[in-house]
Amino acid sequence: MKQTAGRDRLGSLAPKFAELNDDVLFGEVWAREEELSLKHRSMITISALMAMGITDSSLKSHLELGRKNGITKTEIVEMVTHLAFYVGWPKAWAVFRLVTEVYQDEE
Repeated sequence: MKQTAGRDRLGSLAPKFAELNDDVLFGEVWAREEELSLKHRSMITISALMAMGITDSSLKSHLELGRKNGITKTEIVEMVTHLAFYVGWPKAWAVFRLVTEVYQDEE
C-alpha cells in the first residue's frame, strides 16, 4: 500500500516534505522489512516519540500502526512501563492515555 498521508495533509503547503515523508520515510525506510520487521520499527518509533515527549496525534497514529503491525496490548503496556524509568514517569502517564484509546476494544 502506497503511503499518501504526507501528500494528503501537507501536499499543497509543503510538497517536498510530503514527498519525502511518503516516498522516502514510509516508501523506502519502513519498507526494509528484511532488515527489521514492521513490528520492531513501530516499537522503536513509539519509544522515540515517547522519549521526546511527543504525545499528540502523531504518537496516536504510530500506536495504531504499531497495533496493526502486531504490537499486542500486553507488549505496549510493558514497553511504556519499561520506558517510564528511562524517559520519565509523566510521559508514561500521557502515553497510557493514548494506549487506552487505541486498545479500548480489548478491555
